[in-house]
Amino acid sequence: MKRIGVAIMAALLVLYLLFTVQYAVILILDGQPVTLALGIALFVLPLVGFWALVAEVLFMLRAQKLAKTLEAEGGMPDEELPLLPSGRVDQTAADGVFPRYQGEVEAAPDSWRAWFRLGIAYEASGDRKRARWATRKAIELARR
Repeated sequence: MKRIGVAIMAALLVLYLLFTVQYAVILILDGQPVTLALGIALFVLPLVGFWALVAEVLFMLRAQKLAKTLEAEGGMPDEELPLLPSGRVDQTAADGVFPRYQGEVEAAPDSWRAWFRLGIAYEASGDRKRARWATRKAIELARR
């Protein structure tokens, strides 16, 4: 179900970016100096948007591939962390298991498996920035 939502959001973003490109072309073809400048500026924004969309989709696909590989090997974290009534992982419990995965990375800094598990631990702790960083590191190591 989550994949469908992501696919719909990506499709809507692509549609929005295409309309933006169309409007940029209309402004450029008008030929006035102001509309020409606005059209060029408006043309750059969809390029940045497409780049960001592709980068995020590639990140998602590569992380998903690593997750499937790790799950097939039986290497995914096996702790059952308690959930809050909201459905989120209890922060205290997540912080309690975090040192285990941090220690794995310190013991094997070239292991994509250790980095990926650390990313999962960061995500459970609610630190999305570091979770993405650790997952990117895992993807980089797995591609070597």
